[in-house]
Amino acid sequence: MPEVVTTIAELRARIRDARRAAALEGPADAPAGRVVLVPTMGALHNGHLSLASRARDLGGLVVVSIFVNPLQFGPNEDLDRYPRTLDADVEALGDLADLVFAPTAAEMYPRGASSTRVTAGEIGGLYEGASRPGHFDGMLTVVSKLFNIVQPDVAVFGQKDAQQVHLVGRMVEDLNLPVTIAVVDTVREPDGLALSSRNRYLGPDERTAALTLSAALAAGAAAVTGGVEAARAAAVARVEAEPVVKLDYLVIVDPDTFREAASDHTGPALMLIAARVGGTRLIDNERITLP
Repeated sequence: MPEVVTTIAELRARIRDARRAAALEGPADAPAGRVVLVPTMGALHNGHLSLASRARDLGGLVVVSIFVNPLQFGPNEDLDRYPRTLDADVEALGDLADLVFAPTAAEMYPRGASSTRVTAGEIGGLYEGASRPGHFDGMLTVVSKLFNIVQPDVAVFGQKDAQQVHLVGRMVEDLNLPVTIAVVDTVREPDGLALSSRNRYLGPDERTAALTLSAALAAGAAAVTGGVEAARAAAVARVEAEPVVKLDYLVIVDPDTFREAASDHTGPALMLIAARVGGTRLIDNERITLP
């Protein structure tokens, strides 16, 4: 079971000691003192555990942060309702992590909401950012804090949050941060539903309707021979056939720029979807290739 650490000072001390011990005692072929960070907001499911498993495979000290970051939530979002299951999360991690960093909001923001922010720029205002103003500024701010606190060699993120992955990668590049980003493919239920901490809010009928998101992505992928517009139209039609699902956005983007792909785009692309299923907002994405 991982050790739970709640303060920045204690975490830094544990990491410092681990790096020293690895340098002195580690085998010659091991990554001496490597630290791998998996940032999460808790309520861990198998998708999160796949990130921790990837971190463990990379070797070194694995730190999983569990922090429900208030800067990522807007005034009408589910900050108070967001599940907090620390004991179950630690048990679920088992031997996949060495340390769990579970600070309070007061530990991370001792003067209240941070007045210094990392801004996500133009791309941070699109798609998820348009629906959740300020979300990506809050996300990048806490991720940059975690990078400074942990000073990891590698940080592991999930492809399900594709826009987040893009923005974190850009921040690392723009600010010359000495960390490598590893991305793990989206983990799905056997019927195709992308794993999410918010899936627990779905009632039985809503759970069935939620399959529309992955079905829409599949419909779009099947229509790529017709180009960007045909792929998007096929995906939107699949969503509109399910009245329980209310589409927020469905876009096809260039994965390099994360701007909407031109109608004549060819090669790799990402199809992104966000929708409300009853009172629950879900996101998903799929890699596609346009001929």
